[in-house]
Amino acid sequence: MTLLYSSTLIPITLVYMLLYVDDIIVTGNNFSIKSLVTKLNSEFSLKDLGSLEYFLGIEVRSQPNCALILTQSKYIRDLLSKTKMDEANLISSPMVGGCKLTKSGYESFPDPTHYRSVVGALQYSTITRPEISFYVNKVCWYISDPTNSIG
Repeated sequence: MTLLYSSTLIPITLVYMLLYVDDIIVTGNNFSIKSLVTKLNSEFSLKDLGSLEYFLGIEVRSQPNCALILTQSKYIRDLLSKTKMDEANLISSPMVGGCKLTKSGYESFPDPTHYRSVVGALQYSTITRPEISFYVNKVCWYISDPTNSIG
């Protein structure tokens, strides 16, 4: 990548660092990343795990053109298994059209903590599945007091 400035081409080095607790991902567009990792390793104890394949529930696949494909297939399969929905039939839309949700008139959900956990997991899955964002947002409306039925 280059930046045009005063009719002079100046190369730009991009470095991306993703840090989560004790895990770090370092990537960029230049081989100087190795020197950065060496400097970090002199200050902190680092362990190079090689090419990135899985991080925080996100699978990463490198393509020949240097593009990355991010998926959460395993994360979503695990969520379906946790909610005992792994044998459920597929539908084209995650929510019935014209369905009216209501906050009152039904008995409270027996385990609201489980509901909140599943809704939180669904929110996280929208990173790679943005088409379900609208529906996940709808069920978030009921996170404080979920009920057993829909109106």
